[in-house]
This record gives sequence, C-alpha cells and structure tokens, in this order.
Amino acid sequence: MRHDVRRAFAAGISALVLALAGCTSGAPEDDGKDAAEGYDPNAKVTLTWWTGQSAEAQNILEGLAKEYQALHPNVTLNVSSGAATTDELLTKLSAGFTSGTYPDISYAYGSWATELGQSGRTQDLKAFVAEPATAWEEIPPAARATATVEGRVIGVPALVDNLGLIYNKKLFDAAGLPHPTDDWSWDDFRAAAKKLTDPSKNIYGTAYSVSGSEDTTWHLWPLLWQKGGRILDPGGAPAFNSDAGVAALEYLRQLAVVDKSMYLDQTDEKYAPLFYSGNVGMIISGPWVLYDLKEQKVDYGVSFLPGFDGNHETVSGPDLWVLLDHEDPNRAGAARDFVRWLTSKEIDAKWNLTFGNLPLRSSEQGTPEFAAYVKEYAPGAQKFFDNLANAKQPRPTVTGYVEMSRYVGEAISKVLQGAAEPKAALDDAAQRAKPALEDR
Repeated sequence: MRHDVRRAFAAGISALVLALAGCTSGAPEDDGKDAAEGYDPNAKVTLTWWTGQSAEAQNILEGLAKEYQALHPNVTLNVSSGAATTDELLTKLSAGFTSGTYPDISYAYGSWATELGQSGRTQDLKAFVAEPATAWEEIPPAARATATVEGRVIGVPALVDNLGLIYNKKLFDAAGLPHPTDDWSWDDFRAAAKKLTDPSKNIYGTAYSVSGSEDTTWHLWPLLWQKGGRILDPGGAPAFNSDAGVAALEYLRQLAVVDKSMYLDQTDEKYAPLFYSGNVGMIISGPWVLYDLKEQKVDYGVSFLPGFDGNHETVSGPDLWVLLDHEDPNRAGAARDFVRWLTSKEIDAKWNLTFGNLPLRSSEQGTPEFAAYVKEYAPGAQKFFDNLANAKQPRPTVTGYVEMSRYVGEAISKVLQGAAEPKAALDDAAQRAKPALEDR
C-alpha cells in the first residue's frame, strides 16, 4: 500500500544524492527547445513507465495503462515498478542516466525534484502545464511549486498529502482530556502530551523521529512557518536559525527533554506502530497512515496541526510523475498526453482515491468517488483534504536542500536527545549548509 512507498522516503534522499552526484557533471546542456516540438499524436511509440509502487498499487496502474492503450493503439506502455523499492528505483534512474536506458516517465518524491532537474534529462513542461486541458490550477499550489525547479516544470504531481494531528480517542478518554480541535494551540498540545504520558504503562503523549532524516526535518518546518520564520532568505541563504526557528525547536525540546512526554524514534519506523498499539497518544502524520489505521481498527481522530497565534500552517510532501527527455518529440509528446490523462479528474479517482490517497485535484471533491473515499477512510480523509488549505508553502526546490536537510535533521536530533541547545545547533547546521546552497 501507499504506506510502503512512504516508508522508503528518508533513506531514498541520501541514495539519490549519492547516485546523482556522479551523473550531473555530464548532464546535457539545456538548449531551450521544447522536447515535444513537432510531436505527431498518431506516431507509433513505445514508452517506459517506472511507477515505484508496491504490488497492489502496481496492479491498479497496470490496469490503467491497458485502458489508455485501448484508447491509443499507437502507444505501447512498458510498465514496471522499476525496482523492488523506491530507493532502488532512484539508484536505477541514476544508472540509466549514465547508460541512456532511463524511462520516459518515473515516479519520484518531491524532495528529489531539484536533483532530478539538474540531471539534464527532464523535460521542461512549462508550456504544457499552461495549456487549459492540463487544468494545472486544480492541483494544490504547494504541489505545483514542488514540480517547479528553478523556473522549469519537470513533472506533474502524482499525489498530494500534508501533516495533521492524529490522536487516540481511547487514551484521551482514559485521561479525562477533551479531544483536540482545529483551534488547538502549541500550549494545548504540550499540556495534553504531558497529561497522557504514563511511564508506568509505557505510554507517551507524542512521538518524534530523531533519525536525522528528512522525516526529522520536515516536521519542524510547520512550527517555523507558524512563528513567521523562513527556511531560506530571499537570497537563498539559510534562515531557519532565526528567532522563529529557535523558538520552534525550543518548543520541541521542552516536550522531549523537560516534560519527557515525547517518544524519540531512532528509525522513523516505530512511532506509527506504537500509536496503533496505544502506546503513543498523538502523532503528527499524514493520510498515508489511513489504511493502516483502518486495518488496525484504531479509534482515532484527526485535527489540523496545533497552531501559534491562530496560524495552523502545515507542510505538504507531494510526489511527482517526472517526465524524461530522450530527444524524441513523439515519445515526449506521448508521455505528456498519457500523464495528462492519468492525472485527469476522472482517472485520478481510479488511482489515488481507490488506493487511499487524497484526490489530486480540487475538482474531485464533488464526485461520487470522493464521497466513497471519505466514507471508507473516515474520519481522517475529509480532514486531511480540508487541511490542504493549510499547506501554503513548499519546501525549497533548490540545489543543496537535501544536504541542508540532513544538517537540520542532525541538529534536531541532538537537541531532542539533550545533547545540544536549539540556537547553537541550528547555527551550526546553517553554517554547514551554506556551501551547498551557495553552489546553486
């Protein structure tokens, strides 16, 4: 399920950076020409599509490929997951860039957009997404921004998500606490976490990843934004070590070190299962856990993230269908037509909603498929869809983000384990990140 894909998220980042580092230096120059210029829609073409999905999702996508081919008999789609896991898929992409055997369309995490864009193998879809038929404006702004790398649009969002507060109703009732609401403040969250914590029963109020991965880092960004801070300044230099960033990390430090109400997960893998088993009262997570929550029969609720001064901003982690250039306008054009069809209102419902993901487009909200999805994944589905409105800023799609994220993740991990203070840790991360960001 979707969960299997997301679980590979953290490790894949470093794999991609290492893998692509060796190929970008030999990347072809961008001549500014549209890859699909001269495209003949009736030309016979064969496309390779790497989906990056596990078995169940793969079956759905292979069925959609057959449906598309029936409508377009001149197009052959060679569909595969590309690799056993998404991490391996990315390594294969890198090898394919070197050998010239890369696919026409590939699944990719949004955090990898910059590195993929720099490979020199991506199409620029700027003109394509401006066409009315693409209905680009129906996709959430943060997801569109993630697909845009330094002015080039390298893909179309494959799915959208966001972070919300998921809570265990039974633990709240047992503690005599009112359930969280969309209006909750940071103080409300902290007080509840403290009250829920019971060391004698091995119960923690909340949890946080301290693996130092992107999963560690991106949970900090909503707090930073809610305090009015920025990740980078307008010139592209680190700005996360501002007063706002320090306040955000100090808040987490109080939960972990002062209150000891936060379970610290060294792996990214344990905190969700501990929530399912009733050992953690609240987690900050996204719609990719809805399937597991249903399977585990957890009596849960979802609200917007706790906010500061009424700001409940969240972060989104959209993934992409990246379109790659083989210097063949018919392949480039056919790949665009297929992805436009795949991400259309009607077909996306057959993919994302069937699979438990949020709808990609705002226009899907009124469809029978969306109503069925909300009912099946209640109570979280509608709340996470509504929470897309709180995803107002994308993570930076700039060179050096991945390296910077690693330094920030390490800083957060040290602070939450009592080994550093927020200001010093973030200043050190900013200093270490500068060279990577200056190389843009």
